[in-house]
Amino acid sequence: MKRRPIQFKSIWFYCPILLFALCAIHWGSEAVTTISQRILPGRGVCIIVDAGHGGEDGGATSCSGVLESQFNLEIALRLNDLLQFMGYDTKMVRTTDSAVHTEGETIAARKRSDLNNRVRLVNTTENALLISIHQNTFPDGRYSGPQVFFAKGSEQMAKHFQIILNRSLSPKSSRQAKPAKGVYLMEHISAPGILIECGFLSNPQEEAKLRDPSYQQKISCVIVSALCEYLSNT
Repeated sequence: MKRRPIQFKSIWFYCPILLFALCAIHWGSEAVTTISQRILPGRGVCIIVDAGHGGEDGGATSCSGVLESQFNLEIALRLNDLLQFMGYDTKMVRTTDSAVHTEGETIAARKRSDLNNRVRLVNTTENALLISIHQNTFPDGRYSGPQVFFAKGSEQMAKHFQIILNRSLSPKSSRQAKPAKGVYLMEHISAPGILIECGFLSNPQEEAKLRDPSYQQKISCVIVSALCEYLSNT
């Protein structure tokens, strides 16, 4: 999957309406209504964008043989571009297909180092808010749609994101946000955080959409819309 970079930063100061126009043209008004109503709520927050897995930890494998880590990175990069275009302060955990471990002679040790470094980045960033991008999988290929998991104290934020994601990406879904039990990163951060499973790699139809750059951009736009609305209300 070759990423198509977004050249937004150079026009930020004089053309913020471009984002809204692009999203409205391609995906309708639902995903951008909140953005257009309130420009940059939540100034001062630093959004940590985490592309799950990476490097030798590829995560799940899709039904067409693509590693989860690649989907995660593509969507995370697009999300970061949109957030920066909107004027948000952001940090990315990784920007290439690599892990973020700094030590370890075994795979298990490097995995622990990777997770600890992700936790450290979140916990040492002032006014951080974590959005971790992942993909879902299940032996039964019929399941589809996004799923949001939340860190301690982030339940209301996760519920809000789940509603917006369901409405925009999977209108027939009644899926509810869930606590991120057993997820090391989400259990050890001290900042608000959510983990978004954007779709099911085990569903052939959804996996094909997740490989599509335009659908990746749609996911990013919906996440930004949900974030703006949430921050404006808090």
